[in-house]
Amino acid sequence: MLSVLNSLNPWLVGVGLNAILLAIVGIIPKKLLTPAGIFHAWLLGVIVWGTLGWQGYLVVVFYFIVGSGVTRIGMAEKEAQGIAEKRSGARGPENVWGSALVAALCAVGVLVVPDLRWLLCLGYVASFSTKLSDTTASEVGKAYGKRTFLITTLQPVARGTEGAVSLEGTLAGVVGSVAIALVGWGVNLITPLGIVWCVLAAFIATNLESVIGATLQSRYSWLTNELVNIANTLIGAIVAIAVATLWQTLLV
Repeated sequence: MLSVLNSLNPWLVGVGLNAILLAIVGIIPKKLLTPAGIFHAWLLGVIVWGTLGWQGYLVVVFYFIVGSGVTRIGMAEKEAQGIAEKRSGARGPENVWGSALVAALCAVGVLVVPDLRWLLCLGYVASFSTKLSDTTASEVGKAYGKRTFLITTLQPVARGTEGAVSLEGTLAGVVGSVAIALVGWGVNLITPLGIVWCVLAAFIATNLESVIGATLQSRYSWLTNELVNIANTLIGAIVAIAVATLWQTLLV
């Protein structure tokens, strides 16, 4: 099946396949995307399939399924406390691009600079590894965090506070980053060592995102969660690429 798809024009396959899958998403009872979110997810899917094929597409689908799933952990309790994601976790355009803009740029970069494919694929996987780490840490922490602390002062704060961290959430975030890095390795987008770089980058970026939340986000109204997510995934991609480049340089 995959060999047949690979023999076809990848952009046309992306258009058709995404139209079918997102039509199914649109009619299932549990709304994972808003109507506008469906269109933007379709556009993202076309870009990813057209540039990285089914391998890159599998990574973004894995993120979407797992990320949507963890968002619904303890949803009733989080809604009661006013710390749940809006629209019961249904993703809109701002969520799609907040999570995947950096990955989409890495994917397009593969076409523009094919000689850097391995680094851009690493950045692609690292950005999703970072975002899934952040999503998992946040949602598990809000649902099950027994003790939450502000990352900048380590003072106890309420669950859901911007910049708050917990042991439960942090461990869950590491598991999330490992899971998606393993998917990236399984489809040959990254090497086994790339798994290490992705997990390391995700850990650094996720904690820096918490610092941004604790220090800047409450001060500037324009610094939305979506912009912070873009910064978060950008840091993850840059850290992974920088570490891998440094490692290669040291080996030469």
